[in-house]
Amino acid sequence: MSASERESGDDAVIEGTPPGAWQRRLASIAALIAPVLLIALVILVATSNKERDRALLRERHSYDVMLVTRQLDASIARSEAMLGRFVISGDRQLGMIYYEEWRKAGQQLRLLTRLTHENPAQRPLVEALRRLYLQRGQELAEPATRTAYKQGWTALSMYYRAGKATSIVRIDTLLTQIAVSERSLLGVRADRAAVTVNRSNYLTALLSGIGLLLVLCATALGWTTVQALAQRARARLDARAEADRAASLEAAVATRTRELREANMLLQAEAETREAAEAQLRQVQKMEAVGQLTGGIAHDFNNMLAVVIGGLDLARRRLEQETEEVGRHIDNAMEGANRAAALTRRLLTFARAEPLLPEGIAPSTLIAGMSDLLDRTLGERIRVETALTAEGWNVWCDPHQLENALLNLAVNARDAMEGEGRLVIATDNVTLRAGQIGEARVGDHVRISVTDEGSGMTRAVIDRVFEPFFTTKPTGKGTGLGLSQIFGFVRQSGGEVAIESVVGEGTTVSLYLPRFAGASAGSTVMPADLASPPRQADGCVAGATILVVEDDARVRHATVEALSELGHMPIACTGGTQAIEILAARPEVALLITDVVMPGMTGPELVAAVTELHPGLPVLYVTGYVGEAADAAEFAGQEVLRKPFTIAGLERAVAAALTTPAGARSYPAATMG
Repeated sequence: MSASERESGDDAVIEGTPPGAWQRRLASIAALIAPVLLIALVILVATSNKERDRALLRERHSYDVMLVTRQLDASIARSEAMLGRFVISGDRQLGMIYYEEWRKAGQQLRLLTRLTHENPAQRPLVEALRRLYLQRGQELAEPATRTAYKQGWTALSMYYRAGKATSIVRIDTLLTQIAVSERSLLGVRADRAAVTVNRSNYLTALLSGIGLLLVLCATALGWTTVQALAQRARARLDARAEADRAASLEAAVATRTRELREANMLLQAEAETREAAEAQLRQVQKMEAVGQLTGGIAHDFNNMLAVVIGGLDLARRRLEQETEEVGRHIDNAMEGANRAAALTRRLLTFARAEPLLPEGIAPSTLIAGMSDLLDRTLGERIRVETALTAEGWNVWCDPHQLENALLNLAVNARDAMEGEGRLVIATDNVTLRAGQIGEARVGDHVRISVTDEGSGMTRAVIDRVFEPFFTTKPTGKGTGLGLSQIFGFVRQSGGEVAIESVVGEGTTVSLYLPRFAGASAGSTVMPADLASPPRQADGCVAGATILVVEDDARVRHATVEALSELGHMPIACTGGTQAIEILAARPEVALLITDVVMPGMTGPELVAAVTELHPGLPVLYVTGYVGEAADAAEFAGQEVLRKPFTIAGLERAVAAALTTPAGARSYPAATMG
């Protein structure tokens, strides 16, 4: 075949090909390839969306771990703060709050364990935190249990030791490590989530582009118009769904951010509350330490004073040729010892170690009976006015301590008015709300207020006025224990003290004592005045056999000598076990005189044992410091004589114990309204 023939054949083939056939073939190929690419792209977009959702879920999981960690730290902090307040106040409601907060912390710890069980880095930290939580629970359970059983001193000491335990720091360290580790993991997960979101957005945009391309192709290819429109509609729906999901995610992030901000604010407030509670606890611990030191000093001082006063009293009685000079020296020594004894009583009251002998009393009646005493003490230039409520409630407290407190306040008011002015003593019934007056409990109280027209006090003075040995009086004019004594007595009686003062206008000191639902009764407390003249008790048995139980050799010797001087037959022993043996061998013993705080067996424990073996045996307690044994219920039905005492005071106490029927003295349980 010639070249011209080949060219003619090619032209014939080309001319025989239908016009546009290659375009249709290309369109058909494109129509086949496009669905395949579209399906692949849809699968890729779906996979990318799933990866994005998983990344966001992991990110939310990290937020949950961090939130539970903060909540656990806050619950532990609130629980320990409530326990501190429970130990200090003894309020069982606070104890229940402590238990609920600690139980909530345990639930949060279990939730944290579930959240981190798939994280090998967090699991050992959470397990260590769980062990520390159990250890810390045991450390806190001891002071809580002691407080529930009214062992306030022991509970406070245990709580103080628990506050210094290393478990607190280790728990905080573990919580911080968990939070830091989760925060680091959160950063990685957030980066991954951002990458998957960007890739999903990119694929979505690409899918939208292909959809647009299909629409353009549908224009050229009429038979694919319906399919292209359907694909375009699906693309629009996908875009709207993505927008909705993005909006939902943005709203969720905003909500979580707000929750985290609120949680942070709550944590800050809780930290401030905890700091204030710790500061208050430190102040209470400081005051309790000073009180313990004061009580210990007064204890030893009272024993020495008992020997001094007893020896001086015996010397004065046995002095054969008493000259005026010797008598004057002995009287001066007695006066000094009596003043020292009065000071120790103030120290004991401040230390809350003075044995209170409370009873139901009507404050208005007691104040009305003090009018003559106040007039003699304050002088004629002080006008004493009273505003006593006609239907005043009764209170449960030691009447003599209340008289001393009011007399102290009156003398302070006289000094503030420089010996001239008007003094108002008022009583009224009040019902207090929670936190209205210091740490006073909620409920009915009797308010006893003493108001003067003196110079008043500044805020700095008011803040320190109850501190021991703090005084604004000149040197030598005051001991600084008057208001401390009042504060200790009122707190020991379950009440509260409040002071209102304006510089240049005057001061009002208010005593809030809880209402007593029972009836008032007359006072039966042994007179505290060491120098008062003795009285002979009717029916007193002379030459009685008396068992003296005293661990201090000097005090025991002085007491035995004094009893011998009074004509009795004393038998001395050093402890409770020996006393029980003597009573078993000496049935003629008519009276048991015992100290309160002794090694081995205390006075109340000895009396409890003796009462079972020898019912009806009269008992006389002799005490100078009773510490935690200062519970009036333990002295119910018995006479109490405070150290130091004179022979005259001992004579009165012995006479009263021998002539008072067993169990005649009683202290009903206080019912607070």
